[in-house]
Order: sequence, then structure tokens, then C-alpha cells
Amino acid sequence: MNGNTPRPHIVFLVTEDWYFVSHRLSIAKAALAAGYRVTVVTRVDRCEQAIRAAGIDVVHLPAQRGGLNPVQQLAYCLKVYRLYRRLRPDIVHHVAMKPVIYGSIAARLAGVHHVVNALGGLGFVFTSDAPKARVLRPLVNRLLHVAMGGARTLLILQNRDDRRMIVEGGVIDDTQVRMIRGVGVNVESYPQPEARAGECLVILPARLLRDKGVVEFAEAARRLKAEGVAARFALVGEPDEENPASLSPQEISGWVEEGFIEAWGWRDDMPRVVAQADLVCLPSYREGLPKALLEACAAGKAIVTTDTPGCREVVEDGYNGLLVPVRNVDALVDALRTLIGDSALRHRYGLNGRRLAQTQFSEQAAIAASLAVYRELVPAR
Repeated sequence: MNGNTPRPHIVFLVTEDWYFVSHRLSIAKAALAAGYRVTVVTRVDRCEQAIRAAGIDVVHLPAQRGGLNPVQQLAYCLKVYRLYRRLRPDIVHHVAMKPVIYGSIAARLAGVHHVVNALGGLGFVFTSDAPKARVLRPLVNRLLHVAMGGARTLLILQNRDDRRMIVEGGVIDDTQVRMIRGVGVNVESYPQPEARAGECLVILPARLLRDKGVVEFAEAARRLKAEGVAARFALVGEPDEENPASLSPQEISGWVEEGFIEAWGWRDDMPRVVAQADLVCLPSYREGLPKALLEACAAGKAIVTTDTPGCREVVEDGYNGLLVPVRNVDALVDALRTLIGDSALRHRYGLNGRRLAQTQFSEQAAIAASLAVYRELVPAR
């Protein structure tokens, strides 16, 4: 290779630096190793040094994920356009709804010809029954259609249900969709699971949003504690003030004061956290393909989750966990009670989940699939 030949430049647009580190850093590092130059445009908060240490350039771009003010949205799109004009990327990779919509529009205006859009899930607008979500849904559908209109635009989705909804809704042609089942997980980062007896620790690892089933989890914990079930219930995450579905800190602290919930807050050592747990619960209303459940599988933990898109991609009912209907507290209580009371069953489900993580959800497979998308647009030199 001619030493003067510039490397193709990939620019990631992600709203939060911690999310980039959690969900895309391994892919970005692999792109560097494959011969691409990589920059991430994001709101710098707690993870800038971790990104720069990997050899990735960082551009700070403040953004309000939950804002609806049209002036603010236009200003954000304009800032992205100016950055793209300056950075001159060969490929832009937008992650999540706001970067996908406004980043794609900015890319088209800036003359960026190769666009990768990634939706880990369809978010509040598509998962909530709130009046605000129902009003916004047609508008967001239309904006997505505009965003996906470029000839060299590819869309990464994580589950078949989202693919069907997006394609049948006329947002994008099916030939432009690439399926990558989550961001994968490095099983070697998690110790071999061991059978454990004694008091059961149940964790819900997620942002503390209503759409994650946090309220149902709390009610199930309240009921099981009232029954005298020997278990602890912990929320691992924090509220997200910019998401309309967020719980308030006061609601969380109220549960903690009642004594049936522990609140561990945001953690950056999830392998260690999940290893402590005996059971992982995510009663979400809808997901892309949740990394929290992949981590539970890798750590060999039994899972209770909902029979909904994304979650049922990871959990096979009666094999590595139990599936319950969405928003059904009675069923959630029954499933949790069953696994809390049967450590042998939890261990068997956990071993099965670890096999799934190794064979179906490896980080290396997700990285290889992502690099294939980049090479399809602009081969590395």
C-alpha cells in the first residue's frame, strides 16, 4: 500500500460517549485495525479518555436527545452538517433515532455518499402508548423515510420484528437492510458460572425507564418481599431525564426507603456486577437486541424477560430463561418466584445461556458483520 494513500475515514455520530464505549467501541477499534481512520462525534461526558486511548479521535457535540424544539433540532442538524463538511468522512455511521434522522439529512447536504444507520431499537415513539408518542409516530416515520433515501444508505437492524415494521411501513427498501444480531459479547470476560445456594440476588440492568418494565419489576419485588421470599432486588442503572419514559429519582428513592428495592446506580463494571447476580430480569416492552441480556447469557445467569421483540431473540423459554407477557405483573411474579426458589434450574438455564452467547452472540461475529457493511460501501485501503 502506498504510504501516502489516505485511509478511508469513518465518522460515528452517537449522542452519548458512554453509549459509544459500551456498544460501539470494539467495532471502532476493529475498523482501525482493518485500515480505516475513525472519529466519533458525541457529547463528551465520562468516557473521552477511554475513546482517545483506543486511537479514536473525539469531537464534542452537545445534544439533547429528548428535545422536540424545532429550532434546537435544526441547530443540531446544522452543526452536524458543518462537522461533516470539515471532517469529510467517507462513511458516516449514525447510531439511534436522532443521529439517524438528522445525521442522514446533514450527510446528504454535506455530500457524504456512504451512510450506515443503526437502530438498536425503535425507542419511545414506537414502544409507548402515551399520547405524545402516538402523535409523533407518523412524523418520525416520515423523517425516517427521508433519512433513508440516499442511494448508498444501509440500515442495520437487530431483530426480524423491527425489520418487518420498517420495511412494511415503507421507510426503506428491504435490499438496504442488514441484520446484525446485537453488538455481541465477549464471553471470555465473564467467569465460568457456578451453582450457588442461599439468598437470591435479582438485578434489572438498564436505564430506569418505564418502557424497560422497571415499574412492573418494582411491583413484583414488593409482592415477593411481602410473601417472605428470600431474595434481593436491585436496579442497576439510573434515570434518563431526556427520555420521556424516565422514572424520577424521587420514585426510585421511595422504593428504596420502603425496603424492597436496592438502587445501585450507573456502573461501568458490568461483568463484575452480573457475576454477582443469581438472576437477571428485564421486563421490557420492546428492544432491539438488549446487550444486558447478552451479558447475562455470557455470565451464565438465568433470565426472566418479556415475550417481545428483541428479548425473545435472546431467551428461549424453558431453555435459558422464562418469557412472560408484557406489562403482566402476575406472570412476572410467578416466573421470578419459580427461579428464585430453584437454584438448580437457575444454574441449568445459565449454562444454556452461556452456550448461546458463545455460538450465536459472540462479539467477534458482530464485529465481522459490521466490517462487512463498511467494506460493502468503501473498502479499506
